[in-house]
Amino acid sequence: MPKIQSQYLAIFVIWLFHISGMIGISFGDSEWFIGKSALNLTVSLLIFLLMFPVNSLKKWLLFAVFFFVGMFSEWLGVNYGLLFGDYTYGSNLGPKIDGVPLIIGAFWGILTFITAEVASLLGLKNWPKIFTAALLMVGLDFLMEKNAPVFDFWEFEGPVPIDNYIAWFLIGLFLQIILHYAKAGGNRLMSSHLYLAQLVFFLFFYVTAII
Repeated sequence: MPKIQSQYLAIFVIWLFHISGMIGISFGDSEWFIGKSALNLTVSLLIFLLMFPVNSLKKWLLFAVFFFVGMFSEWLGVNYGLLFGDYTYGSNLGPKIDGVPLIIGAFWGILTFITAEVASLLGLKNWPKIFTAALLMVGLDFLMEKNAPVFDFWEFEGPVPIDNYIAWFLIGLFLQIILHYAKAGGNRLMSSHLYLAQLVFFLFFYVTAII
């Protein structure tokens, strides 16, 4: 299949999964659709790896760094209440290592790469780009927090602390600095659709939860 056709097919699949999830959770069998969250994230991961693409040793090493930084940060949070606050992961994000779902580490990697490309699409460079990409990471987390317990993703002991967002920003900033100086860009169109699909999905449920 020609590259351009593969790209648009991948974009179609991204939106198909997210829109189907929005409709299914809202008007269908919410438990069944929520239970497929790990599958949705895994499909997004595969599309990212193939279409960004992660096709060089440098990109694989960077993805590994982002994965392990994300996993270690989450491990500190889940097991010691550090960085993000006191919280635990539910059962809908797939296999875990010491309480942290593997897909969460991958999510840190995906989000670092794609938010950098979205910031580039906005015409930003250097530090404005780095800060904006980190803010895009925090923004998505903010929208996710509202329904994370409902989706059985994770749940804090009490209200979500401000420390969670500060930690997200600082860790995101650190990862964006690494990516910026590594100069490992990718497919901006694919990145924008991956980010926007998640943004629309979680914004929809954020809004419906407060009205």
